[in-house]
Amino acid sequence: MSLGEKINDKGVWQLLNSGGAEAGYVFETEPMAPLPGFSGAAINVLVVLDLDGRFLDAQLISHNEPIFVSGLPEKLFYDFFKQYRGHSISDTLVVGSPYGGGTEGSALVYLDGVTKGTASVRIAHESILAAALQVAREKMGGISSGPPAYPDRSYEEDLTWDDLVSQGIAARKIIPNAEIDAAFADTLWEDDDPEAKDAPDEPYLDLWIVDIGAPSIARAVLSESSYAELQDFLEISDTDEPVLLIETGRHGLVTENFVRNTAPNLISAEQGGFPIAFRDSDIYIDLNDTLPETLHSGAALILRTDRRLGFDPTAEWTLKIDALRAHGSFQPEIGSITVETTHVTPERFYARPEVIKPAPPWMDAIRNRATDLIILAGFLLALTAWLLFGMNPLAGHRFFASVRLSILAFVTVFLGWWGQGQLSIATPLAVARTALEGGSYAFLLYDPFSLVIWGVTLLGFVLWGRGMFCGWLCPFGALQEFAHHLGRMLRLPQIEPSELWHTRLIWLKYLVLAGLIILLFRAPAALDKAIEVEPFKTAITTVFIREWYYVAYAVGLLLLSMVLFKGFCRYVCPLGAVMAIGGLLRGRDWIARRAECGSPCQLCKVKCNYGAIKKTGKIQYSECFQCLDCVTIHDDEKRCVPLILAARGRKLEVPAE
Repeated sequence: MSLGEKINDKGVWQLLNSGGAEAGYVFETEPMAPLPGFSGAAINVLVVLDLDGRFLDAQLISHNEPIFVSGLPEKLFYDFFKQYRGHSISDTLVVGSPYGGGTEGSALVYLDGVTKGTASVRIAHESILAAALQVAREKMGGISSGPPAYPDRSYEEDLTWDDLVSQGIAARKIIPNAEIDAAFADTLWEDDDPEAKDAPDEPYLDLWIVDIGAPSIARAVLSESSYAELQDFLEISDTDEPVLLIETGRHGLVTENFVRNTAPNLISAEQGGFPIAFRDSDIYIDLNDTLPETLHSGAALILRTDRRLGFDPTAEWTLKIDALRAHGSFQPEIGSITVETTHVTPERFYARPEVIKPAPPWMDAIRNRATDLIILAGFLLALTAWLLFGMNPLAGHRFFASVRLSILAFVTVFLGWWGQGQLSIATPLAVARTALEGGSYAFLLYDPFSLVIWGVTLLGFVLWGRGMFCGWLCPFGALQEFAHHLGRMLRLPQIEPSELWHTRLIWLKYLVLAGLIILLFRAPAALDKAIEVEPFKTAITTVFIREWYYVAYAVGLLLLSMVLFKGFCRYVCPLGAVMAIGGLLRGRDWIARRAECGSPCQLCKVKCNYGAIKKTGKIQYSECFQCLDCVTIHDDEKRCVPLILAARGRKLEVPAE
């Protein structure tokens, strides 16, 4: 096949067959359905449709999906699109597994997604359907985009041949010799059928058409053995619609070159201006004894077409038959004319499935992860309530360290490795890109698990600042904290920058964030690689199964955390910079302070591993990770110096200004 002419300004091209005839349409999804992916850029797919609305091919052209750019094997994304081949736009295609299990009786066709990449796959799927249906509406208006009518096998009606004829269920088309002779008049072939001239009133074509998809109709026409064979055939091919043709005239139904189980070489059909793909069913035909004898002596053929391609037996369709004449004895020239007849079967023999509108992608995503979301919601509600109403008792609990590490372990395993809920700078940048270029923010809904975490993180901004996510919900941050404890257990020397260097280094994450924002505007193609400054995809999304240099980088950061407490989180993380900026929404100073804090007491400042407490005792909330160490000290009568001295009846002397 080859490309023909460009049809419109949206990149739809003709598909031509080897003979130069139009065979379908070729188009890209991005011009017609530029749905943004997780990078903010559209996923572009090349789609090839035939004239029956069937997918001949679908191939990925370009994308910037972070999970596939440098995470999961990109081959998985390319392989996903192979599943469209052979399906029709009249199929109700969805990505995922049937909710509740089983597909029996379902009008939906399920496509396998890609584990850990399902959100990106759903976006690509929606792009394909949106673009394909747009082409179908504009160029292929006769194609049905819903589930077709099918024979109602529960409907029973006793019918005779006379009933079929009187009700038009069995339609007859008679073409006399004179009519065919007149059609060939003044052509090379006008004298090449003497029989037509000798008997002008005799039928050249005497054709009966009966759609035998409905059991009641088939039983009235076929013998018991042929009826049984037809039902066996339909059980195997339950989407095929069989049509019986009986011809008792001179024409016949096929030529001597016809091959069984292929398309008949003299017969074609169309409905709504679009071709119907008929093929021979290769079924033995024995007619019911009650049929007229002339029918038994005629030529009979059962053709079939797939209803999924949009054929509706209850709507009028046209059968076309070529009448041939040959001129000359040696290598004769063949001439043909086409005669037409229409047919329709009453609606009562058919049922129409309820048109199932696929659930919105976000609803499918929620259903597919319902259990995970319930567990996540329970965990987040408990954690938020605990921190909001029981923070001080929690911080002062004798097993607080064990409780905190248990929570972080749950975050690493469930939120991170299992739930793929590691937030990333990719999402804020994609939101910024969408805001800049316009478009839909619907891509956020394709990953409800992460979206719930984002929601709680935003709530945390108001209640505590950045600490809710960075201190409790970040899987890679949890890994760093475990690495720190391991380093302490191994008695590795700890590195702590001086106050001057600490003050300088905390600005590094803002510089990294600024660099990513510049790339977003100036070189968006390089952004996906630049985001790899975050080791999240390596350590959490792919669980260290990646190229060695990505693994080396992530492992290196964890090794660094063994001697420099959460160095990446404190100094490099661009998402941490976003969290710090978001923390400006904080509506209160939630860490209690005393007048003596910082002047002269410095215990909380010395114990703060994050360096989030100034010499004055003031909390620097943009650097606070909500570890609660200072809260523990503040409430501990055995550790808080002002409380100890107050218990002894003494006061700290506050230096004069």
